[in-house]
Amino acid sequence: MPLLDQLQKDMVTAMKAKEEARLSALRMMKAALMKEKVDSMKELDEAAEMKVLNSLIKQRRDSADMFRKGGRAEQADKEETELRLIETYMPAGASEEEVEAAIAAAITETGANSPKQMGQVMTAAKAKLAGKRVDGKVMSDKIRARLS
Repeated sequence: MPLLDQLQKDMVTAMKAKEEARLSALRMMKAALMKEKVDSMKELDEAAEMKVLNSLIKQRRDSADMFRKGGRAEQADKEETELRLIETYMPAGASEEEVEAAIAAAITETGANSPKQMGQVMTAAKAKLAGKRVDGKVMSDKIRARLS
Protein backbone atom coordinates (compact mmCIF):
# COMPACT_ATOMS: atom_id res chain seq x y z
CA MET A 1 0.00 0.00 0.00
CA PRO A 2 1.42 3.43 -0.92
CA LEU A 3 2.53 5.49 2.05
CA LEU A 4 0.05 8.32 1.40
CA ASP A 5 -2.83 5.83 1.39
CA GLN A 6 -1.56 4.26 4.61
CA LEU A 7 -1.29 7.68 6.25
CA GLN A 8 -4.85 8.55 5.19
CA LYS A 9 -6.16 5.30 6.65
CA ASP A 10 -4.24 5.88 9.89
CA MET A 11 -5.57 9.44 10.08
CA VAL A 12 -9.14 8.17 9.93
CA THR A 13 -8.36 5.68 12.70
CA ALA A 14 -6.77 8.42 14.82
CA MET A 15 -9.78 10.70 14.26
CA LYS A 16 -12.21 8.01 15.36
CA ALA A 17 -10.09 7.27 18.44
CA LYS A 18 -9.78 11.02 19.18
CA GLU A 19 -5.97 10.79 19.34
CA GLU A 20 -5.14 14.45 18.72
CA ALA A 21 -1.35 14.18 19.04
CA ARG A 22 -1.14 11.22 16.66
CA LEU A 23 -3.51 12.88 14.21
CA SER A 24 -1.44 16.06 14.21
CA ALA A 25 1.76 14.14 13.46
CA LEU A 26 0.08 12.12 10.71
CA ARG A 27 -1.25 15.30 9.10
CA MET A 28 2.22 16.85 9.23
CA MET A 29 3.71 13.77 7.51
CA LYS A 30 1.02 13.75 4.83
CA ALA A 31 1.46 17.48 4.20
CA ALA A 32 5.22 17.07 3.75
CA LEU A 33 4.74 14.16 1.35
CA MET A 34 2.08 16.02 -0.64
CA LYS A 35 4.29 19.11 -0.86
CA GLU A 36 7.14 16.99 -2.24
CA LYS A 37 4.74 15.36 -4.72
CA VAL A 38 3.52 18.77 -5.94
CA ASP A 39 7.04 20.22 -6.07
CA SER A 40 8.41 17.29 -8.10
CA MET A 41 5.27 17.17 -10.31
CA LYS A 42 5.25 13.36 -10.33
CA GLU A 43 4.28 10.44 -8.13
CA LEU A 44 6.67 9.74 -5.26
CA ASP A 45 8.60 6.49 -5.32
CA GLU A 46 9.68 4.77 -2.13
CA ALA A 47 13.11 6.43 -2.13
CA ALA A 48 11.57 9.91 -2.37
CA GLU A 49 9.11 9.09 0.43
CA MET A 50 11.95 7.89 2.67
CA LYS A 51 13.95 11.02 1.89
CA VAL A 52 11.04 13.21 3.03
CA LEU A 53 10.52 11.14 6.20
CA ASN A 54 14.27 11.25 6.95
CA SER A 55 14.20 15.04 6.75
CA LEU A 56 11.19 15.12 9.11
CA ILE A 57 13.03 12.85 11.56
CA LYS A 58 16.10 15.08 11.44
CA GLN A 59 13.93 18.18 12.03
CA ARG A 60 12.23 16.56 15.03
CA ARG A 61 15.56 15.43 16.51
CA ASP A 62 17.09 18.91 16.12
CA SER A 63 13.98 20.59 17.54
CA ALA A 64 13.92 18.29 20.56
CA ASP A 65 17.58 19.08 21.27
CA MET A 66 16.96 22.81 21.03
CA PHE A 67 13.89 22.63 23.28
CA ARG A 68 15.84 20.64 25.88
CA LYS A 69 18.64 23.20 25.82
CA GLY A 70 16.03 25.95 26.19
CA GLY A 71 14.47 24.29 29.23
CA ARG A 72 11.20 23.37 27.50
CA ALA A 73 11.01 19.66 28.30
CA GLU A 74 7.29 19.32 27.52
CA GLN A 75 7.82 20.63 23.98
CA ALA A 76 10.88 18.37 23.54
CA ASP A 77 8.79 15.37 24.62
CA LYS A 78 6.17 16.27 22.01
CA GLU A 79 8.84 16.41 19.28
CA GLU A 80 10.29 13.06 20.38
CA THR A 81 6.83 11.48 20.34
CA GLU A 82 6.36 12.68 16.75
CA LEU A 83 9.82 11.36 15.88
CA ARG A 84 8.94 7.88 17.17
CA LEU A 85 5.70 7.92 15.18
CA ILE A 86 7.51 8.89 11.97
CA GLU A 87 10.06 6.12 12.55
CA THR A 88 7.26 3.53 12.54
CA TYR A 89 6.73 4.30 8.85
CA MET A 90 10.42 3.90 8.00
CA PRO A 91 12.18 0.67 7.04
CA ALA A 92 14.20 -1.07 9.73
CA GLY A 93 17.39 0.66 10.72
CA ALA A 94 20.77 -0.90 10.07
CA SER A 95 22.28 -2.57 13.12
CA GLU A 96 25.54 -1.39 14.66
CA GLU A 97 27.34 -4.45 13.25
CA GLU A 98 25.97 -3.84 9.75
CA VAL A 99 27.13 -0.22 9.83
CA GLU A 100 30.60 -1.22 11.04
CA ALA A 101 30.89 -3.93 8.36
CA ALA A 102 29.76 -1.53 5.62
CA ILE A 103 32.28 1.10 6.74
CA ALA A 104 35.11 -1.46 6.85
CA ALA A 105 34.21 -2.76 3.39
CA ALA A 106 33.93 0.79 2.02
CA ILE A 107 37.35 1.75 3.39
CA THR A 108 38.89 -1.37 1.87
CA GLU A 109 37.09 -0.85 -1.43
CA THR A 110 38.08 2.81 -1.80
CA GLY A 111 41.57 2.41 -0.34
CA ALA A 112 40.97 5.48 1.80
CA ASN A 113 43.55 6.31 4.44
CA SER A 114 42.99 9.99 5.25
CA PRO A 115 40.07 12.14 6.38
CA LYS A 116 40.18 13.91 2.97
CA GLN A 117 38.72 10.76 1.39
CA MET A 118 35.78 10.64 3.78
CA GLY A 119 33.22 11.53 1.09
CA GLN A 120 34.19 8.52 -1.02
CA VAL A 121 33.89 6.21 1.97
CA MET A 122 30.50 7.70 2.95
CA THR A 123 29.15 7.17 -0.58
CA ALA A 124 30.39 3.57 -0.72
CA ALA A 125 29.10 2.74 2.78
CA LYS A 126 25.65 4.22 2.05
CA ALA A 127 25.47 2.14 -1.14
CA LYS A 128 26.18 -1.02 0.86
CA LEU A 129 23.37 -0.13 3.30
CA ALA A 130 20.84 0.77 0.60
CA GLY A 131 17.25 0.14 1.71
CA LYS A 132 18.10 0.46 5.40
CA ARG A 133 17.83 3.54 7.56
CA VAL A 134 21.15 4.93 8.77
CA ASP A 135 21.86 8.14 10.68
CA GLY A 136 24.33 9.99 8.47
CA LYS A 137 25.89 11.90 11.37
CA VAL A 138 26.63 8.71 13.31
CA MET A 139 28.11 7.11 10.20
CA SER A 140 30.30 10.12 9.42
CA ASP A 141 31.58 10.22 13.02
CA LYS A 142 32.54 6.54 12.81
CA ILE A 143 34.28 7.00 9.47
CA ARG A 144 36.12 10.08 10.72
CA ALA A 145 37.33 8.13 13.77
CA ARG A 146 38.61 5.30 11.57
CA LEU A 147 40.40 7.55 9.09
CA SER A 148 42.04 9.81 11.68
